[in-house]
Amino acid sequence: MSEPGPVARVVATPAALEAIGVLRAQRGPVMFFQSGGCCDGSLPLCFDDGELIIGDHDVLLGLVGGCPFYIDSRQFEAWKHTQLILGVGVGGPEGFSLPAGEDRHFVTTSRVFAPDESLSEDRGRSTRRIP
Repeated sequence: MSEPGPVARVVATPAALEAIGVLRAQRGPVMFFQSGGCCDGSLPLCFDDGELIIGDHDVLLGLVGGCPFYIDSRQFEAWKHTQLILGVGVGGPEGFSLPAGEDRHFVTTSRVFAPDESLSEDRGRSTRRIP
């Protein structure tokens, strides 16, 4: 029996992937940052790629729709036991984020990793452990 592949720390719903595809066709590359700030609450923010400067304390969780998705290292420590799921909600975006379409915004939900989805200590990467 072969060992399962890595568990993605961030994934996207079909609606989010469609919105990302439209944004990329209209604007070029985009990037995401999981906000934990006071102004935007805990929202995924979408920017033109490079518009937000990524710091040494930011963690690349993975790619969604071919776009990088980052989170602050302190927030990563609090959420490292979960998989983030990028979706789309009704209503315009708050703050500085690009919209996910007309009267749409990006949202994040999460799920706790299952016991057999043991994560490595390496940030931005994960592995499954066979019990």
